[in-house]
Amino acid sequence: MIGCMPSAICTLIISAILLLIPGCASTPNQGYAFDSGFDESIRTIAVPIFRNETTSRGLEVQLTEAVQKQLQQRTPWRLSSTDRADTTLVGVITGTQLSVLSDDPQTGLVQEQAVRITIRFEWRDNRSGEVLVARDGYSASAVFSPSRGVGDRLEMGQRNAIDELASDLVSDLRSSW
Repeated sequence: MIGCMPSAICTLIISAILLLIPGCASTPNQGYAFDSGFDESIRTIAVPIFRNETTSRGLEVQLTEAVQKQLQQRTPWRLSSTDRADTTLVGVITGTQLSVLSDDPQTGLVQEQAVRITIRFEWRDNRSGEVLVARDGYSASAVFSPSRGVGDRLEMGQRNAIDELASDLVSDLRSSW
């Protein structure tokens, strides 16, 4: 009985490995992936300041900085100037929207609001000219409470929407997505 224990364990381990192999894939859109999911041929990325087609000034700088920060923290790519980078990510803020979610029935003052920021972006390979990822109407929202008790400012809602947008955008730069 003791002599078959190692054989039973080996059989169990081999079975487990064989079950996992079909779940492994080199790209995330084909199943589970054990690699980073980022294109390893890309080493550098340029992110010029986003254009801003809205009346909300300053969002373009905040969004560009947030995207650059996400790239540095979550990808193997280094930031570079446009003329030296393997790829370039260009974006435009196309819209901002402020919506009332709830108000105080006694005073009529707004209790909760949502801010939505919408962008268009294109990620291009500078070496081949190929567009790697392009999205239009890409947006993120954040809720804030401007009511007296809490007193969140619009800028706080915008900052949270920008952070979510930057995180989502960088997630979309994975290979083959």
